[in-house]
Amino acid sequence: MPSWFIVAISSAALLSGSSGAFAQATPTSTTAAKPDQLFNIGFVLYTKGKVPGTLDARWDYANAYSGHGVASGGPANGGFAGRYHVRYFLETGEFSDEYDLDIEKHNGGDFYDATWTANGKISARGVGMEVPNGGGLAVGWRRVTD
Repeated sequence: MPSWFIVAISSAALLSGSSGAFAQATPTSTTAAKPDQLFNIGFVLYTKGKVPGTLDARWDYANAYSGHGVASGGPANGGFAGRYHVRYFLETGEFSDEYDLDIEKHNGGDFYDATWTANGKISARGVGMEVPNGGGLAVGWRRVTD
């Protein structure tokens, strides 16, 4: 068995954890795992909004919860790095959650650190990279449980 496969399986096992997501609603699929069996792994793709300082979001948590969102209050200079207030919605359009979002450029390259905060407490952290040709900012994240 290739060593990369073993590493991938081991990493997935280590990343599995507590339930929770941007959305605390019913999973979007009837075949989805029970909330206490979900991987603590999420993904969000931010693209630049039509209004300067905004980002549009398409997100997923553990392939069980998903939706869209809007981040506002960011820098008008056209970059991704900055401080935003983001509101997330389920696929149905129902409100899910909102956070203060800090996106920081990591080591001056195309890589970023992301932190979602609610009520002064860090809720999630992630890492991301710019997608070539203006494709947005792709961020993998996980909820902070401690």
